[in-house]
Amino acid sequence: MKKLIILVAIVGLGFGGYSVWNNWQKGKPTSASASSARATTATVELRDISFAVNAAGEIGPAEQVSVRPEINGKIEVLPVDVGDRVKKNDLLFKLDDKELQQQRSSNLTDIEKARLGVEKAERDYKRAEQLLAGKLVSQEIYDDTKTAYDLAKNALERAQKDLAITEERLTKTEVRAPFDCTILTRPVSIGQAVSGSGGFNSGTEVLTIADLNSMVINAQVNQADVPRLKPDQTVEVTVEAVPGLRITGVVERLSPQATIRNNIKGYPARIVLKNVDERVRPGMTANVKIPVASADNVTAVPLAAVFTEKSAESGQMERFVYVQQGDKFEKRNVKVGVADYFFAEVQDGLSAGEVVSLELPKEEREKKAKQVATKRPGGENIGPGAKPGRGISASGTNAESAADVPSSDASPAKSPRKGRKGSGERGGGSQ
Repeated sequence: MKKLIILVAIVGLGFGGYSVWNNWQKGKPTSASASSARATTATVELRDISFAVNAAGEIGPAEQVSVRPEINGKIEVLPVDVGDRVKKNDLLFKLDDKELQQQRSSNLTDIEKARLGVEKAERDYKRAEQLLAGKLVSQEIYDDTKTAYDLAKNALERAQKDLAITEERLTKTEVRAPFDCTILTRPVSIGQAVSGSGGFNSGTEVLTIADLNSMVINAQVNQADVPRLKPDQTVEVTVEAVPGLRITGVVERLSPQATIRNNIKGYPARIVLKNVDERVRPGMTANVKIPVASADNVTAVPLAAVFTEKSAESGQMERFVYVQQGDKFEKRNVKVGVADYFFAEVQDGLSAGEVVSLELPKEEREKKAKQVATKRPGGENIGPGAKPGRGISASGTNAESAADVPSSDASPAKSPRKGRKGSGERGGGSQ
């Protein structure tokens, strides 16, 4: 009896679970209803279109200098520290010059000694010259006094050069700021011995300075976007570390040589910032928006509404849309201008308010299916006048469609237009 009760309970629980699952399945939306929720048409409208190239880079100073002493010595005075702002010609650091001062005193003594030697040698030489004229000394003695006089003059000249070298080294014990700058690093401290830049290891770095009023962005531009850029273009810069801040910059130069960064090939671009905000510091990440082309208040449709196909008659690529006419759609050629990543400007062929299809109409799909059905396995057409169609993929390259279906265009062709801002060429996604 107990087993029968347990069995009935299990059957009841199973039936209840099935009922709950069945009701849940009925409540789920079907794939057909889900697909019907997706929009298949769009209305032609007037809107502004702007296409820009985006790039990211790191902010850094336009001029950064590693300050090193020219001579060996020991740091005696170091009045600056990291973050300090100094003016041009302000003292950055000073080396201990006691040894050089002693050397200078020794040089002065040597000069005085050499000067006395020159005076004595000059007297001996003039006396020997007079005695030689009276034939009171030999020619050999005269020559010896002349040689001694010349050697004394050379010694004086050498002592004077040594003094000049010592005084020049004394002037290099003080290092001053070459321009208005900010101290970025200071790896040494007072009392530390440093080597001069003329040595084997190029000297000890005492400070790193930079002018933070002049900043640049070193960005990596995708190779597909490089042809759209040129020097002196104005760009808009946003800084991730400072929300809401927008800075104006100018493209200074584009590298002619590609580099690979993070396994992505691109071209380095240098962008100079204008009116740098005090909150911007070296090392911050910046996003650069470089406008390429724009058009205001123009007739526009979503990119998905523009199809591209190679004409069987002319062999040229044609762009067209399907315009709704009652219950059917009419194929209509259009001329496309500026495009961004979502909308394309239609310069000719459409008017605001018309409705266009965002996908290939049913009649066209059936027509293409029949064309495919008439093909032989080898790819030859057996129907009269039947020709294989070719489309353009979203990347803009010719591609044989599996069902010869025209592709939706995501990269309109170039087309100049009066009144358009920028270069006058079309934009589009990076290809």
